[in-house]
Amino acid sequence: MAHKNQFFHAYFQEWMRLYKQGAVRDVTYRKYEMSHKHLKALAPDLKLSNLNRQSYQALLNDFALNHERQTTMDFHHHLKAAILDAIDESLIKRDPTRKAVIKGTVQRSHKVKFLHQRELTQLLEKLELNQNVSWDYFILLIAKTGLRFGEALGITPSDFDFSKQQLIINKTWDYKSEQGGFAPTKNRSSMRKVPLDWQAAMQFSQLIRHLPEDQPIFIREGQRVYNETANDYLERLCKRAKIPIISIHGLRHTHASLLLYAGVSVVSVARRLGHANMSTTQNTYLHIIQELESQDNDKIMRYLTSLI
Repeated sequence: MAHKNQFFHAYFQEWMRLYKQGAVRDVTYRKYEMSHKHLKALAPDLKLSNLNRQSYQALLNDFALNHERQTTMDFHHHLKAAILDAIDESLIKRDPTRKAVIKGTVQRSHKVKFLHQRELTQLLEKLELNQNVSWDYFILLIAKTGLRFGEALGITPSDFDFSKQQLIINKTWDYKSEQGGFAPTKNRSSMRKVPLDWQAAMQFSQLIRHLPEDQPIFIREGQRVYNETANDYLERLCKRAKIPIISIHGLRHTHASLLLYAGVSVVSVARRLGHANMSTTQNTYLHIIQELESQDNDKIMRYLTSLI
């Protein structure tokens, strides 16, 4: 039973097992476990009774020494959720997370987030799309649909509806666990039907015509797939195409960005990506939306001027 003199890391472990285990996806729960690991390493002797703004800020500062600001923010959100419950249980009198300052190391050099249309065209021209399943088809699928990595891995032949030219997303592949296997989608909104262009529909109809209906297209039986493997292959393709190096997730960003630049509404892009709400799309692609709004303002002014 929780008590005031309990170590904070012990309370957090009990809390996440009670409230998070089985309530969140396994991949999400593993993030809580990682937060607990860091908490125990950084503050092994910190008790609930000693949690105050100063001790909590010191904990965040120690974590931030070796982590980027966003990672520190995620760590903070995990701890804060448990702390708020401890306050409700009268184990802590005041909220030690109030006005917490989130710090972090300078962001490391990341891969380009998205490609321009010309660059994506150059990349797709380097794909070798023969009769065999390959990473080339995997890259083509994400570039054309904006699927998440796990969603694309979980695609089976039965998920294609060629009569309606659409791809049904109702599961993912748990590539982060050793056992693998199908897993639920990230959220309800992730369960969706993604329209396919006729060219992609033709290519995949030929590719999967002799494959087992309910087996993942891109995973052989007993095989474990790593995100790094796909990213390494994509990196080699980018170098051959002489374009900026991008990650598999960057292809998803590329898909969304090009749709926005083409004039597709934020609402439609959000649905296509399977975002839980439109604000996620707006925050992720804020720089593009602002750029398009600026262009719209110019169009508005030109139109209003023409009325005189």
